[in-house]
Amino acid sequence: MKILLFGKGGQVGWELQRSLAPLGELIALGTGSQDLCGDFTNPEGIAQTVRIVKPDVIVNAAAYTAVDKAESQVELALTINARTPGVLAEAAKHSGALLIHYSTDYVFDGSGDIPWHETDPTGPLSVYGKTKLDGEQAISESGCRHLIFRTSWVYAARGGNFAKTMLRLAGERDSLNVINDQVGAPTGADLLADVTAHALRSALQRPDLSGLYHLVAGGQTSWYDYARFVIDFACLAGVDIKVAPEAILPVPTSAFPTAAKRPLNSRLDTRKLQNSFGLNLPNWQSGVSRMLTEILEKQS
Repeated sequence: MKILLFGKGGQVGWELQRSLAPLGELIALGTGSQDLCGDFTNPEGIAQTVRIVKPDVIVNAAAYTAVDKAESQVELALTINARTPGVLAEAAKHSGALLIHYSTDYVFDGSGDIPWHETDPTGPLSVYGKTKLDGEQAISESGCRHLIFRTSWVYAARGGNFAKTMLRLAGERDSLNVINDQVGAPTGADLLADVTAHALRSALQRPDLSGLYHLVAGGQTSWYDYARFVIDFACLAGVDIKVAPEAILPVPTSAFPTAAKRPLNSRLDTRKLQNSFGLNLPNWQSGVSRMLTEILEKQS
């Protein structure tokens, strides 16, 4: 089996290189790849890559994820998140390849407090969310075999993330204000990659599994409670923390104005995924604890 991976340099792409390698011949491309085009600002180049490689499976981990910048870089976000994935889907259909693509909770308007199902009406609040939804729809409408995984609050030990930012600020400041009215599930790039590898094998054997799925870690939390978990973990591990627990304060989203509006309810119902593929998704605390252990060991 030949697997073509786009976006190898991102957090999810990095983990996918690990999880996909045992399944077959893996060709992993990024924006700077030389012999083959991996640049999603060049849709025709991406289509040409598919024609040359002739993969059995295409995994797209490339995306424009600068949520606030997307408000002023609409065309760039639209090309990377929607137009090129649409071209990729057409190329996948023509070649008969299975296409795997990642989307986001930002396709919803964030209302209510009930986890979103795959069939719920969408209503993105931002350019980023709109372009990701456009990408989903382009893939679905192409008629290619596909798996689309919506996820949220992605982190990895490699690169920057919310937990690392909280640890740094907690070591520098006497107080912290953290948003308490956005709720979701921190989801590790490693979990996304491992589930992808499992689902890929199942979907190749059962074409009826093609479609849209929600994929996040189990449980839910706010950014505030997430921060408290991270800082408490670090304290127990002996990390020097300056901020006192009572000085970590919950604040509303309105306390941090941003160019792009964020959804308050990022809960995603994953029962379809778990039932379809026979999977159990661990609670978010499990993955975050592993990630924190890894980064704290590197710092010591």
